[in-house]
Amino acid sequence: MAKPFVPQEKLSKKAKRELNRRKRQIWEISPITRRSENRKRYDKKRRYRIDDDGTAFF
Repeated sequence: MAKPFVPQEKLSKKAKRELNRRKRQIWEISPITRRSENRKRYDKKRRYRIDDDGTAFF
């Protein structure tokens, strides 16, 4: 016998979490918001970054 359809609003908190977790597993893109680096902000690590040829620039 098939499970009856229950709208997501009427599901328990535990059931909603499980449903969302299953949906998230098939997403192609991570749902986490990513922000680009602010180029104007001072960054010590960027200042001493090593080039591809292995030399550091200052």
